[in-house]
Amino acid sequence: MEQYEKLKQLVLEGEADFAKFFDQNNQAAGTRVRNRMQALKAFAQEVRNEVTAKKNS
Repeated sequence: MEQYEKLKQLVLEGEADFAKFFDQNNQAAGTRVRNRMQALKAFAQEVRNEVTAKKNS
């Protein structure tokens, strides 16, 4: 469940930047949103690899 908690934390940390970009059209926040999404993608890949390794062992 540690990975799930980390996932929730990553999402919650980006909430303010999402609001700034989509509601207030803050372009700098858009860059932070893209970076956050890239971090989420990398984390998701780590979790997928971990699940596959655990499943196959």
